[in-house]
Amino acid sequence: MPSLSKEDAQQAFIKYASEKCCYSTKPAENGVITKMEAFNTHRYRLKTFTETRRTQRSQRPYYVCKFSYYQYFTAFNRASFDEQGCIPCHASGIICCSSCNGVGAIICSACNGFGTTYYYPNRQICMFCYGLGRKNCWQCSMSGWTKCAVCLGQRRVRVFINLIVNWCNNIDEYTVEQSSGLKMHKLCKVRGEVLFRESNHMVYPVTNFPDPAVVQTSERLLSEHKGKCAQTSRILQQCQTIKLLPITKVTYEWKGESHEFFVYGTDFRVSAEDYPAACCGCCCTVM
Repeated sequence: MPSLSKEDAQQAFIKYASEKCCYSTKPAENGVITKMEAFNTHRYRLKTFTETRRTQRSQRPYYVCKFSYYQYFTAFNRASFDEQGCIPCHASGIICCSSCNGVGAIICSACNGFGTTYYYPNRQICMFCYGLGRKNCWQCSMSGWTKCAVCLGQRRVRVFINLIVNWCNNIDEYTVEQSSGLKMHKLCKVRGEVLFRESNHMVYPVTNFPDPAVVQTSERLLSEHKGKCAQTSRILQQCQTIKLLPITKVTYEWKGESHEFFVYGTDFRVSAEDYPAACCGCCCTVM
């Protein structure tokens, strides 16, 4: 990858300063670049696409369709489900009302079932239950029974097994430490140049790469993914990528003092924590 020129570094610095509402662009425009150092590093990323399958026992109401005998035989008897009586309602289709406990009426909450309420200075008939102490249960229509929520009154259910399939993309990456002074968290989402990419059902560790840290990371992450994913899921595809992250440390002079800034990534991002012409420390960005 070609090295960063002074013109490109200064243009990236001017753009960085112009996007800050509290920064003056004079240091970026008039500062004199005296030194440029390259601290390029590498990022290794491993993606493992897995599939996990599990079964779950399910049931739903069994509706008897009005078919002919031949249609019923061919359509249902060959289906992969089992028919059985509904267990919660004991194949009756109805269950005891949970609101009134099968009574058909509920205790009046205004008079607590007494039928009268106390209004100073004497007691009067409750206006909510009209002195009965109970109110009709509208959940069961005063019958004390409600339709079974499992079979919906059909008395029988179809019991079958659902197959649940989950696909997951497991991603791990590692950026090699560098001694430029740039904070590592700034390199998380920066763009880089792809040096190596391999995709297959199962990939092998990287060998003969100039940076030994990348080789060790490749072996470690592949071993971790194999041990973690192979126990509960099936590996469908793996992809490993090595990217070059360019980092340039630029030293410049402004009003007789020396300052530094960093230009990193292929999209020329800039980091200048000691910018000399900042009117406040809020680091506002113009959207």
